[in-house]
This record gives sequence, structure tokens and C-alpha cells, in this order.
Amino acid sequence: MDPANGTGVEEFILLGFEAGQQKRLLLLIFFTILYVLTLAENITIIALVVLDTHLARLPMYILLSNFSWIEMCYVSATVPRMLFDLTSPQGIISFRDCFLQFYVFFALGSTECFYLSAMALDRYLAICHPLRYPQIMSPNSCYSLVGSCWVIGFLWYLVPAVLISRLSFCSSNIIDHFLCDAGPILSLACPPLGIAPIVSQFCLNALIIGNMFFVVLSYSIVVNTLMKTSGQGSRMKAFSTISFHLLVVTLFYGSVAGMYLIPGGENQSAITKAVTLFYTAVTPFLNPMIYCLRNDQVKEALVRLLKRQMII
Repeated sequence: MDPANGTGVEEFILLGFEAGQQKRLLLLIFFTILYVLTLAENITIIALVVLDTHLARLPMYILLSNFSWIEMCYVSATVPRMLFDLTSPQGIISFRDCFLQFYVFFALGSTECFYLSAMALDRYLAICHPLRYPQIMSPNSCYSLVGSCWVIGFLWYLVPAVLISRLSFCSSNIIDHFLCDAGPILSLACPPLGIAPIVSQFCLNALIIGNMFFVVLSYSIVVNTLMKTSGQGSRMKAFSTISFHLLVVTLFYGSVAGMYLIPGGENQSAITKAVTLFYTAVTPFLNPMIYCLRNDQVKEALVRLLKRQMII
């Protein structure tokens, strides 16, 4: 291939998991079950919020139902392809499909970062400004906030994705990963790389650090406000709610920050794959249980829905 054409390759080979046939079969079964359960959990949450008139009016659950939709899209951007490659020893993916997955993966990840900030903002307004909360976080405001997260998320990493896609890949087409990620792709590019790595890292740093700072600041103010409240019962209930939120944020940002912010992390193939698996496949499975399925209002809505179905 002529490297002057801007790519140098027409397809990539995803190495995936270096394991024997029996281990690959076990991985296929395990992640297939995990994927199906993840979809089932998030679909259940969306259905509950849509069908239950009480939850459908509450801003927190409007945001949670849309978060479930993001999680479904996010896990579907990577896991189905990984499952397909576990059934095939080649792992061949076209240049176009690789960069489509690369862009969608980062766009959805960016959207989730902004969405976690939006949910932190919702808790801040609900606890720190309870009297103004119904007016500020009306259903229309919620949907506007949701739309803004999607738009900004899909625009955030567009420039780095375009710059990386225009590099030449002439030395090798083997990606030591189970998905098309920035680090492994950049390691295959032929010099000069230009500003693509700098722009990519800047966008990642600004995205992760900026949103982490906003989330930490928001919850710090919330905790400080709760400590000053006099009602022990309401304080404990609020602490219980935000503790679940903080657990989700910690799981997501802990793995993502370790992957993209720690120098040299992307050069360790086994660790890279394990961490990527955690935040692409495991956390979308855990989040519904942490956020909603342990929530009393969600359980009550599920009971009401089941009773209506039994009556029908």
C-alpha cells in the first residue's frame, strides 16, 4: 500500500484476547450473558420510568432513564464486536469500521462524562436549592440538558478522531486490543504524527479532569449542605442517594482516569485490556443495580407495574 494515501492500510487485525479455544469459549459465554443482562437491566429501568406516571415526572428519574439509554449504546459500541471476534480467530476489521467504532466509542464515553456532571448538577440543585429546584429542573429543562450532553459529547472528540484517521498506517495493521482505541491506533501510525497525539490527549485530559472537578465540587457542596441540615432522617436519605451516585462516578472515572491519564498505561497490553473491559462491559452492568434497583421508589414502581400486568 502507498502510505501517501493517508491511511496505508485497508483493514486492521484486532488481536483481542490471547487465549486457547476453550478459554475463548468461556469468555464468549460469560460476556454474552453479561451483555444480555446489561441490556435487560437498562431496558427495565427505561420501561419503569416511561410507564410509571409518578417516576416520569421526577427529574432524577428522567435523567436516570436517559443514562440507561447511554449505557446501552455505550456497551453496544464495543461488546458485540468483541463477541464476534471471540468466535473468529482472524479479528479482521476494515479501516472504515475500525474508525467508526473508535469515534462512536469515544463520543459515547464523552457523552457519559458530561451526563455524570449533569446528574451531579441535578443533586446539587435538589439538595442545595430545594425551593427553586422544581422550576429550574422542569421536565423540559431535563430533556434540554440531556440533549446538550449528547451534542457536546459527539462533538468533543470529533477533531482528534478526524486527525488520527488521516494519519498513515504503513508499518503494521495489527492492533493489540479487542477494540479500536486511540493509544494502540496511534502506536501503528507512521511519523510524522503532527498534532494528532497532542490534540487527542488535550481533549481527553480536559474532558476527564474538567468533569471530575465539576462532579467533586458539586458533591462537596452537597455534603457540606447536608452536614448543616437539622433533620437526621432527611439527611440520611440524601446521603444514601448521593452515595450510590458517587459509587458510579468512582467506578467510571477511576478506571477511565487510570487508562488515559496515567503515563505509560496504554503500553501495558494486558492491563489495558482488563481496565477497558471493566469500564466498557462491567460498569454498565453494575450501574443499574447501584443507581436504581436498590432504590425504594424504583422497587415500588416495579411492583405497581407487575400488579397492573397481573390485573390485565
